[in-house]
Amino acid sequence: MQKLRDIILTFGMLKQKWLPKMEKIIIAALSNNTVIGNKGKIQWHISEDLKRFRRLTLGKLVIMGRKTYESIGKPLDKRVNLVVTRNREFSGKGIIICQSIEEALEKSEKYGKKIYISGGEEIYKQTIDLADRLELTRVNREVEGDSFFPQIDYNKWREIFRENHKDFSFVSYERIVGK
Repeated sequence: MQKLRDIILTFGMLKQKWLPKMEKIIIAALSNNTVIGNKGKIQWHISEDLKRFRRLTLGKLVIMGRKTYESIGKPLDKRVNLVVTRNREFSGKGIIICQSIEEALEKSEKYGKKIYISGGEEIYKQTIDLADRLELTRVNREVEGDSFFPQIDYNKWREIFRENHKDFSFVSYERIVGK
């Protein structure tokens, strides 16, 4: 019996070491003062941002909180939608309900190598330290809001891409290895 446990433990270590890991990517649009929303609504409409979000997430797995899902009003098409909620009564067609981020990440393993985390505030707070990459739209203005993106520790992130526009910028960061 001990030998079997040793084999299982060894396989688990090999699996973690050699199999490709899931890349966890936070995707968000935020103002200069880190607002991501106000009363369940986004404070701007940038069609290029919506197109970029669709292009990056299409065919991928998307994790979002219940409030974000409800603000969208329906599952995102051509994507696996995982909705995190503590409400055990919550249900919806075309979505996978998870009670925690941990459960969502566990269920994600069978769907692919990239996971996009699309908010809201509480989901971002719970995943910022787990993320491998940030795909941000930085909106070049300050707005009022009640929902904020977590503080980014730039000692842990390296900017790898930037595309500046008049009113916004697309910025990609990757986590610095070991941080």
